[in-house]
Amino acid sequence: MPAAEMHSEVSISGKRSFNGELSVPGDKSISHRALLISALSSGTSTVKGLSTGRDVMATRAVIAQLGAEVRSLGDLLAIEGGPDRLSPPNSVLDVGNSGTLIRLGAGMVAGLGGTYTFSGDESVNKRPMKRIFNPLRQMGATIDAADNGETAPFTLRSYGLHGIRYSLPVASAQVKSSILLAGLGASGTTTVIETMPTRSHSEEMLAEAGAKLEIVRLPDRKEISIQRSSLKPMDYVVPGDPSQSAFWIVAALISRDSQVTVRNIYLGELRSDFISVLVRMGADITVANTSKNSGDVTAKSSQLRSTTIAAEEIAGLIDEIPILCVAASFAEGVTTITGASELRVKESDRISVMSSALRSFGVEVEEFPDGMAVTGGSCMHSGNVFAHMDHRIAMACSVLAAAVSGTTIITGFDTVDSSYPEFLADFERLTKS
Repeated sequence: MPAAEMHSEVSISGKRSFNGELSVPGDKSISHRALLISALSSGTSTVKGLSTGRDVMATRAVIAQLGAEVRSLGDLLAIEGGPDRLSPPNSVLDVGNSGTLIRLGAGMVAGLGGTYTFSGDESVNKRPMKRIFNPLRQMGATIDAADNGETAPFTLRSYGLHGIRYSLPVASAQVKSSILLAGLGASGTTTVIETMPTRSHSEEMLAEAGAKLEIVRLPDRKEISIQRSSLKPMDYVVPGDPSQSAFWIVAALISRDSQVTVRNIYLGELRSDFISVLVRMGADITVANTSKNSGDVTAKSSQLRSTTIAAEEIAGLIDEIPILCVAASFAEGVTTITGASELRVKESDRISVMSSALRSFGVEVEEFPDGMAVTGGSCMHSGNVFAHMDHRIAMACSVLAAAVSGTTIITGFDTVDSSYPEFLADFERLTKS
């Protein structure tokens, strides 16, 4: 079913096998950053392999609204950017369902200066924003926000930032990135300190674009420092999104007579940790054709066993926990996940919503404040799922539904369009007998 036909409610029939090869949309995290950094870079940048999801299209629309010229050139996107082109728009910057865009975008415009108003959909406007408000205010921005200053919509005013030294209170690549983007336009040096590792796309891509950026790795922390910089245009090639590939990999593992190969997915630091978790669960997975942090991953039907996912692993698994819970439902024993309280403030409360969804399939789940315990191997059956505006819940439950008997109803499936509009088309192609 193509994106134009995406429905709010879908029925998934069970007892399917998954076989074939496919490519998934471009990595969403890299796609957002390629667009934002291109908009800040003086000259013409190109992006190939951009994510097709609605979230990234919102970032494309926002940079155009700020003044960047965005043109499609076949399979490339060309962005004519630079601070001299960008200015505050007369209308609200609408981020849709994208938590990445609202947080990184706020840091970006704070560094540019001026007055900007951000808002998003119902889900985004409930997500915690003080985690970026606090450092941006320390740098000199003023922010008026809804819900007693906690959430979007908000209006940010910036008329001259100064650098700060800021230790991240939560492990968040979005917060780190927001501060670094603001630091591009701040006087002095801005330093972000992280004691728990997070995705490093922002600092790597900013450095490649010519930012005055320094990384110091110490035994107990990583310090990323940035100074006011002019960025040069780049040609970006976005590899496949590992978080999207995880759905097909797990689908092959838990379904009978299945084998799926996902081509050219990003396998860099903190992005492919879910593969290591699945392998220790007994998954038959092979990785081939690796180059420049990308490769092809093949998964075959496997007998899985339970595992423990501890707090120190969560930063590298934050988007894959829902589909790992599906794998855990088919694993022998009890899989325990702890240290994942950040999941409660994603597109949905993923701990609560995923626990409820699994129970609708007959899975035994114990919920903790910071995680859950999933008992595998129980007598599962078709379920009835409400996605709660969360694309990863909808896709994870589709994979589970395909492996059990009966027909499952998933309500709110149109949220999948935010990251993977082709999901149902790929699903049907891989399961076609």
